Amino acid sequence: GLLTSRQLHTEGSIMTKTIIEAKEQNTRHALFVITIVALMSFFGVLTETSMNVTFPTLMHDFHVSLTTVQWVTSGYLLAAALVMLSSAYMKRRFTNRQLFITAALLFIIGDLMCALAPVFWVLLIGRLVQAGCVGLCGPLMVNIILDTVPTSKLGTYMGVANLIILIGPALGPTFGGAVANFFDWRMIFWSTLPFALLLLILGQGRIKQYTPTSAFAFDWLRFAALGVALISLTVGLNGVSDRTWALAGVAGLVVVVAMLVFLWLSKHHAKALFKLDVFHDAGFLYSFLPYILLQFSNVGINFLLPNYVQTVDGASAFVGGLILLPGSVFNGLGQPVYGWMLDHFGGRLPLLLGNSLFTLGMLGFTIWGRHISVLWVTVLYLIFAIGRSMAFGNSTAYGLKVMAHQYQSDANALYSTGQQVTGSIGTTVLAGMMTAVTVPGLTHAQNVGIGSQLAFGLLLLIGLINFGLYLQLFKATKSQD
Repeated sequence: GLLTSRQLHTEGSIMTKTIIEAKEQNTRHALFVITIVALMSFFGVLTETSMNVTFPTLMHDFHVSLTTVQWVTSGYLLAAALVMLSSAYMKRRFTNRQLFITAALLFIIGDLMCALAPVFWVLLIGRLVQAGCVGLCGPLMVNIILDTVPTSKLGTYMGVANLIILIGPALGPTFGGAVANFFDWRMIFWSTLPFALLLLILGQGRIKQYTPTSAFAFDWLRFAALGVALISLTVGLNGVSDRTWALAGVAGLVVVVAMLVFLWLSKHHAKALFKLDVFHDAGFLYSFLPYILLQFSNVGINFLLPNYVQTVDGASAFVGGLILLPGSVFNGLGQPVYGWMLDHFGGRLPLLLGNSLFTLGMLGFTIWGRHISVLWVTVLYLIFAIGRSMAFGNSTAYGLKVMAHQYQSDANALYSTGQQVTGSIGTTVLAGMMTAVTVPGLTHAQNVGIGSQLAFGLLLLIGLINFGLYLQLFKATKSQD
């Protein structure tokens, strides 16, 4: 017979309750999975940031220059970027479990290659292999969050996930400096290997699939064109740093040609890579630009400062890593708080306050940049790091909140790729600026101090530009904030 309105109401309430309970159960399970994936990313970031303070040691052990050894960082970030570029396709094509297992195996293989490297080029190849781990795990973590977490809690969950990953930069320089000072840099890789094996065992049986997958062709032509452009860009910037202008010119020409080929293919090919239409979404565009500029600044200064205090202040590798620890701790531990601020107060407070602290820190570095004591480097970096991390994670969380749902996985791929590419460029550009000044009659340390001051000025300019970008973001998404 017909159901009464009370019965309909009761059954509707039961159904709603069941859906809510299923969603909550999914979210609780996802938190464990997110933690496993984030921890795997953490070890990738830990090894990357640990290597920054070992550059003087690596230059001595392998008899290579600073511009060559910095490929350990910039090459790693570039390789991770190329993997992340395909993350929108991989989400639709492969299961979460397949992606995680592949990432863990790449980390383990890269760990072994780096630990056993007899020459620099084996170390570099090992780093490129290991970059695949972060290239897969970073987007995978965000995609799981987007699949399982309500929009109202997105900032908080992104903050929790970023907390785990950003402890890597907090511990990395100090960990790397301690290992290089008291043991051997190879212990960086031997010590992380058991943890990677444990995470592989824990994750492979617990990771679920939350969205369907389907088999379809990957756009290798567009991927190759972008890959050639990104690699050529990094080579060209290295050429500028080394003053090898012919190499820089050829690389620049290749970048232009490769990008024109990519744009042409984007109009005529329908195979899967990512949707360029996402750039028409103001929520994405005006959150993406400050996000990549903040990453440029962060990776660049994390390379510059440990080398600055070793060269200008005569500090040890251990102290070079230690100066970043207070700022990096706030960078990591503050993430859940910064995400909570976004969920409860909207985007203006964390983004504008964070960028203000970022700019204030860089103003201090720029004014006193020729010779700053170790103590004041630590203090100014603390101010910079709190502001940078407050604005950085919330740029993506706010952008994902306000953009159209159909663009989220493509936006995630571009956020992740842009983060790695600009990180690589940041290291290359700031390393070049740091060593670009050669004033006759000045010592090497004095020249490095002047070059570093120029680099600090560039980052100060970025802080000012970001204010304009954030104001455009709030103007474009006013009704959604």
